[in-house]
Amino acid sequence: MPKKTASSILLVRQRMPMIFSCIRLAFRTLRFVWRRCRRIVGAVITRIIFYLNNVTYGPGLRTYGIPVVDINDGCQLNIGSSFNVNSGRHFNRIGRQQPSFFIADLGGIIQIGDRVGMSSTALVCHHAITIGNDVTIGGNTVIYDTDFHTLDSIQRTNFQDNNLAKTAPVIIRDRVFIGSHVTILKGVTIGEDAVIAAGSVVTRNVPDNQLWGGNPAQLIRSLTAQPAYE
Repeated sequence: MPKKTASSILLVRQRMPMIFSCIRLAFRTLRFVWRRCRRIVGAVITRIIFYLNNVTYGPGLRTYGIPVVDINDGCQLNIGSSFNVNSGRHFNRIGRQQPSFFIADLGGIIQIGDRVGMSSTALVCHHAITIGNDVTIGGNTVIYDTDFHTLDSIQRTNFQDNNLAKTAPVIIRDRVFIGSHVTILKGVTIGEDAVIAAGSVVTRNVPDNQLWGGNPAQLIRSLTAQPAYE
């Protein structure tokens, strides 16, 4: 091999780490710009969707991704200030990603307080879902205030069971933390400062300041600080 060719190859090999570093930097820059553009466009589209569905919301709304919103006639979705919502696989990537869903039908009313955050969460309301202030809801959680279907097989075959299904309000009080992949069913009230462990199915009321988990969810321990005795 000619000496000049060998020197050129050696020079290229020496510069390879720098070349790859430049390529990685260019890739990360493009990805950052793309994510920013996608976030801005998604926020604009989300506000348009909220407007078309007559959704009210306070200042400080932050949206990442585009949620699915379907607020039917006679229903409401009211959101407080500083609401933060992630939708889809590009945001809060923990697996099993989906858009956030806000669905209200049959006169359902969804009330969301101030400083609430949620990711890839589905709220399906045929009666009432109320979420207090400073609530954090983990990825892929679903909250239903309806059974969707009746237990009567004849009514189900007539496709009228959605209107006849049992419903009951769901209430999530202030400062609740709900882990990822949780299912909360109709008629449940979760008390203030309670924590729901990931993957739980909540079928009954949770008192204040308690950690619940499992399927069906049950008490794990109290979160109330115990007094210290000497």
